[in-house]
Order: sequence, then structure tokens, then C-alpha cells
Amino acid sequence: MQVFNHGAEWQKKWLQALKTDKTIGFVPTMGALHEGHLELIRASKKSTDLTVVSIFVNPIQFNNQEDFDKYPVLTTQDLKLLQKENVDFVFLPNQEAIYPKKPIINLDFGYLERVLEGKFRPGHFSGVGIIVSKLFNIIRPDIAFFGQKDLQQVAVIKKVVGDLSFPLKVNIVATVREKDGLALSSRNMRLSTQERRKALILFNNLEFAKNELLSGKNWLAIRKQIMLAFEAEPLAKLDYFELVHPETFQIYQEFDRSEKSFICVASFIGNVRLIDNLPIIP
Repeated sequence: MQVFNHGAEWQKKWLQALKTDKTIGFVPTMGALHEGHLELIRASKKSTDLTVVSIFVNPIQFNNQEDFDKYPVLTTQDLKLLQKENVDFVFLPNQEAIYPKKPIINLDFGYLERVLEGKFRPGHFSGVGIIVSKLFNIIRPDIAFFGQKDLQQVAVIKKVVGDLSFPLKVNIVATVREKDGLALSSRNMRLSTQERRKALILFNNLEFAKNELLSGKNWLAIRKQIMLAFEAEPLAKLDYFELVHPETFQIYQEFDRSEKSFICVASFIGNVRLIDNLPIIP
């Protein structure tokens, strides 16, 4: 495994891969790696000749400075995990390498910016779009791998790739969960023991809503019942619980079996904000 800190170090390696017709898979991360990240890496290793993983906590996608300050940084542990997974290359830049000057541009993703994560985290998706554009330009992968848990972010990245004509494919890997259903997230390590138990309110209500929908119940009645359940939990503060199209993020007021649909949820558990989703009609 080779670690590099600047894009210029990668160029010779990329040219060599190009000359030998080796395909490059890319897994961008913010570190604090868990089994969900490792599944992305394994998918890359199965599909491409070389796998590059980046570790960079991107400051401009945080709309809350405290959230950025508390984001776990576990670089030594992360590198050991990547070595164990036989990753070929790790891009480990500092902020100066990525942002020698603070960006002045902003990206607007239209309707995606106005709903769910876009509504509750203003500026977040512009920061995501800028960093993935930079990383795609540096690494120039054939395939980039992302997790389904960040469903709206995936939709934003697909718009970046399509609208800016990046010559790569976006591969989406299913959400990885704990045995009890909690979606893996680097933020989970910030939960107390009690908060960890209470965090199951997200997945349990996603499962409940899915089963109720598929049994023919009315979506708005289901949603109202779930909102009351969140209100009854002192440690939970619900931001949204919505039925949406997984690409356009149109919010549905009723369930239609002929349309693609996912249920998406975001809630604070204590001071930790968690997101999750579940496909109804993928």
C-alpha cells in the first residue's frame, strides 16, 4: 500500500496505469472507517485493477462548525484497516493541498438543495460537489464507489458527474448495518450507550413504515404515527421522515407502486445527527 499526500505524486502512477490499461477504482472517505467503507473498497477491488482510497475531512461541507470539530479523526487506525484490505493507494492530503485558497464558487443543485438534507444543511451539497470534483480531477478514476446510506448525496454526485462530464461511472453499494439494523456511520461512535440503544428508532420506524405501506396503509397516516413516536422519545429530535423518488427527491404525498420510492429519515439522537433510508420500490 502506497500513501501519497499531493496530487502531483499521483500523476506518474496514473500515467503508468493508463499505459498498462489498468482500471482505477476510487473510494472517497472522511476517515473513521467502518465496515460500510470496507464494503465499498471490496466492491472496488472486485471491479477494478487498482483501488485508491482518499481520507480527507472536508471542512466546506459542514454547515455546523461544532460538527466539524467533533468529527472523529483516526488516521493511524484507518491506515491499518486499509493495509489489511490490501488497498493499493491512499490519498491523504492536508487542507492546504486541497484548498490552497478558500473556494469562492458555490454549486447549486436546484431542487435537491431545497429538500431534506439540502434544507436542513444549507451549503452542504455545494461543499460535497466541490470536493468530489477536485478529487475526481486529481485521481481520474474509472469507477467511483459510494454508499446508499447517503442517498441524497449520491443523487448530487451523479449530477456532478453528468453535468460536468466526468468520464467515470458511479457505483452504489447497499447500506451496511449492524445486526440490530442500525446503519453504520462514523458518527455512531459519538453515541453514548443509551443513545446507541435509542438510535434504533430510525431503522425500526423505517421498517415499520415499509411494512405498513406494502400492506396497503395510507402513507400520510403512517407518517403522522411515526412523527408522534419520535416526539415521544426524549433523546430524539426528528428533522424529517419522507417518502421520495431516489433520484429527483420529489416528495410523495401518497405511495405509488409504479414509482421508484425510498423512505428517508434524519434525526438527532442526543447531539448526534443520524440519517438513514430504506427502499420500498428500488
